[in-house]
Amino acid sequence: MFEGYFGKILWIDLSSEKISVQEISEEMIRQYIGGYGLACRLIYENNRPKKDALSPDSLLGFFPGLLTATPAPLSGRYMVAGKSPLTNTWGDANSGGTFGPEIKKCGFDGILIKGTAQSPKYISIFDNNIEISDASKLWGLDIIEAENKLKTQHGIFIKTAGIGKAGEKLSRISGIANDRGRIAARSGLGAIMGAKKLKMLVLKGKNQVKYHDKELFLNLVKEYYKENNPKNISSFEKQFFGKFMNMVKTLRRLKIGMNASAKIKRGISRNFGTCSGNTYCAEVGDSPIKNWSGIGMYDFNYDRTRDISAFEINKFKIREYGCFSCPVQCGAILKIPELNLEETHLPEYETCSAFGSLLMNSDLLSIIEINEMCNRAAIDTISTGSTVAFAIECFEKNLITKDDTNGLELQWGNSKAIVELVKMIIERRGIGDILADGSKKASELIGKNSKQYAITSLGSELPMHNPKFINSLGFSYAYDPTPGRHTTASIDYMEAGPFDDFEKKLMFPKKRKSDYHQKIKSQIIATGFHQVLCASGLCMMAPQFGYYPFLDLINALTGWEMDIDECIKIGIRIQTLRQAFTLREGVDIAKNVLPGRSIGDPIDERGPTKGVKVKYEQFYKDYCKEIGWNPDNGYPLERTLKNLDLDFVRKDLYGEN
Repeated sequence: MFEGYFGKILWIDLSSEKISVQEISEEMIRQYIGGYGLACRLIYENNRPKKDALSPDSLLGFFPGLLTATPAPLSGRYMVAGKSPLTNTWGDANSGGTFGPEIKKCGFDGILIKGTAQSPKYISIFDNNIEISDASKLWGLDIIEAENKLKTQHGIFIKTAGIGKAGEKLSRISGIANDRGRIAARSGLGAIMGAKKLKMLVLKGKNQVKYHDKELFLNLVKEYYKENNPKNISSFEKQFFGKFMNMVKTLRRLKIGMNASAKIKRGISRNFGTCSGNTYCAEVGDSPIKNWSGIGMYDFNYDRTRDISAFEINKFKIREYGCFSCPVQCGAILKIPELNLEETHLPEYETCSAFGSLLMNSDLLSIIEINEMCNRAAIDTISTGSTVAFAIECFEKNLITKDDTNGLELQWGNSKAIVELVKMIIERRGIGDILADGSKKASELIGKNSKQYAITSLGSELPMHNPKFINSLGFSYAYDPTPGRHTTASIDYMEAGPFDDFEKKLMFPKKRKSDYHQKIKSQIIATGFHQVLCASGLCMMAPQFGYYPFLDLINALTGWEMDIDECIKIGIRIQTLRQAFTLREGVDIAKNVLPGRSIGDPIDERGPTKGVKVKYEQFYKDYCKEIGWNPDNGYPLERTLKNLDLDFVRKDLYGEN
């Protein structure tokens, strides 16, 4: 048995109902760390180029990280991967909770699914028993209803990941949900599951990962908890934090950013979750306002954002929870009597902003109601909120009317209309059918110059962070192989926390904030490390929470003796293969252009981002030169492919010669 992994990938063909196991060598595991790095290699090799993402040939992968299912703190994440139906690029989506570790407990380093079932199915893996079963009675149910039925049949300890109505109806902004509302939301991968007529994966295993040096591994974990274990803050501290957050106007005036110590980051995350940024981000210019056309301090100021603040949300909190092996526990369960909700998930910042500031909506109950609807339907809140913003602006400009909206008055801040429109999108009812594939597709159907109101990157709606406020996000949104994402490597975004303190062996250039060329070098390092971080199963928030013995844990688990140079090279290998996948699909990503509103075209004449225009194109060219890609078209150079052991990619990009 391998140390740290199982060396096995489960393959399931829904067309033939054939089940097989692929043996994976230690060399390949080490080259890609496992996780979505390994997913990228296997999907690249086995997914037929330029095929429709919703065709039977399309592959869909579920991959836990290398550290997932161990006691390593913050390591409970897993990735869903495949070709994105939304952008036709490489697609991946990250989720936490408890599903990822269960894949490992079933004895696999990943699950790959191909083919299309003749009728709705679910896949169950109980130890060594793998079955494809009828799901006709589950089809049409939301993810909580479906999971409840499966628990009645298979026991309460199963772990599930599946689609709701959005995925069943092939919405290209649908995701895959586990733990009753944790969602691998982006890239539209829920539509692939729907196209395959696969409702759910149901897992229950008892395999354990073998450690190279278990005593050392556990000692490293204990030492981490001694230094970094977050605690619930006192009532006095909560009051102090409340007063501090009431000073967001002062923070904006003094240009005090989001940087804070690891201890403060842990405490805030533990007690308030990511929605702690709801008020601050809108005030300082980070949150997009009014479909990216407004300015928070003027158009959606603190007098409105405090109504959707973390403090208002916390009034409904009944308990905290977190992902497997996470000491921070940033999630929470709320009880909302006004909505007859006994239990619902704490909405994340991205959700609160997408249905709050982006839509000029300060009705907190509507945001919580929408969050519950989207969780049950397993649909991406970023894309859904952005698509609603697109529809409201089209309505405002008379490009669509009440005849199109079934009588809805789509106006900024009209929470009742917003809630109803989200229902229509989930159900593909009326204009919801046009909007269910995202704003870019909708603009193509509506026409009438509506394209300018679809704020996307190659069809992926931009997240709730403004490149005019965090500059390198422009580069990430435009040019990552999975475009329009804030969960990619962005050096400025990483600076929001004490990233330098995370892994002591990871060294960034000291003058990166003042020296442009040092910043480029830092972006390369950040790119490589970020990919390995994701492939290992760690939360992307982990670097904000203080020192972490990352490489020491990997080496204690596997016995590899990996150093930081090998680690960064592995990450660049993963990123380069992701890039090659997107290029092989015919996407000319080097020519991608972001919507003007998101980069300061026209330039803001007032507010925190006054006079800012994001120059992301040249940054990409210089990044390409540094990483070993052609700066004109983004193609990895042949010598780069050889250096990264990616020779098998060369013929796809350069042909036979």
